Amino acid sequence: MTVLNSREVSWTEFDLFNPTPEHALLRDTLREFVRDQVEPQALEHDRAERFNLDLFRACGDLDLLGLTVPAEAGGAGMDAVASVIVHEELSTSDPGFCLAYLAHAVLFVNNAYQNASDEQRARYLPDTIAGRKVGGMGMSEPDVGTDVLGLRTTARLDGDRYLITGRKMWITNGALDDHTLGDVFLVYAKTDGGQLSTFVVEKGFAGLTLGQKIKDKLGCRASTTAELVFEDCAVPVANRLGAEGGSIGHMMRNLELERLTLAAMSLGIAMRSLREMVRYADERVAFGRPIRDFGQIQRYIADSYAQWRAARGYVYDVARRMDLARPGNRLDSDGVKLFAATMAKEAADRAIQVLGGNGYVGEFVVERLWRDAKLLEIGGGTIEAHQKNMTKDLSRAQHTALR
Repeated sequence: MTVLNSREVSWTEFDLFNPTPEHALLRDTLREFVRDQVEPQALEHDRAERFNLDLFRACGDLDLLGLTVPAEAGGAGMDAVASVIVHEELSTSDPGFCLAYLAHAVLFVNNAYQNASDEQRARYLPDTIAGRKVGGMGMSEPDVGTDVLGLRTTARLDGDRYLITGRKMWITNGALDDHTLGDVFLVYAKTDGGQLSTFVVEKGFAGLTLGQKIKDKLGCRASTTAELVFEDCAVPVANRLGAEGGSIGHMMRNLELERLTLAAMSLGIAMRSLREMVRYADERVAFGRPIRDFGQIQRYIADSYAQWRAARGYVYDVARRMDLARPGNRLDSDGVKLFAATMAKEAADRAIQVLGGNGYVGEFVVERLWRDAKLLEIGGGTIEAHQKNMTKDLSRAQHTALR
């Protein structure tokens, strides 16, 4: 028997997707929020390539921005399953906005909590958890993506400060609009000896400027993507997270949650794609019959459903076993993103095919889902990087996953 909130539950009754009443309540809250506030603005902000700051702050009002931060530090005190629920539900409507949420709640807030000192948490978490400041993470560079050890941004110690020089590219929440920097970033740079170290860099620090806001993206247009330029950017020593050279541990711990939540975004995209293709197949008549009666349409729908269900089970199984305080889930956090990202893209592609010409225009949602899904095969680690990591991990002698 499994005990949930002092209630014994048979293992056959266990709800993998809503394992506790708190998780079920969170999902209900998200579905209402998505219906009433996210869906009405999604198409407009995608077309305008504009980040919805008011909607972001509404997430703060719902205690979503510090979801995985313990209550004693001002957060909601929830777990990886809760984070999956939020990303899944937001992405049924607006994956672009969800990506901005992920960059803030996972890449900045969760990362900062896990790796910062108590003093640093007290300085940066209240405003970011409340939504008064928008956070992000600076890892990728113009010439460096997956190969993070090859990054070129440097941090030179100069008395009681570091001088950071370099450029960061593809930074989600790097800008709030065409001209305004995001508020605060975790930035990875090489310190003495070429080791990677992590720094909190704030808007207003001398030497930090907005290089460009990236426009005309294929998808996820409701999140802003920008280049950050550092020219001897003066950052106090007190803003370094942990010891010099500690970034690899910071990265590995947070990358697992990032990849899991990107996989959760894939679930949301696939779920909405299925809803749209089933509804349309019921309503659309061709040759005197609903198109759901045609074998090829049935194949699109059935294959998409089976693959979505398989991915969903995998994602939630990994989430329930993930310990946010320590790494150790790389094989399966890579695995769920590898499988789910391509699954979502293919489900959205099939939905376009079912809807025909209607699927090719923005009014019918699925073309936007298709565009947004493609990013998930690239961002947070390419599918090729996941294949490399997983093969390396599985090749270790007597790996437990293969026993």
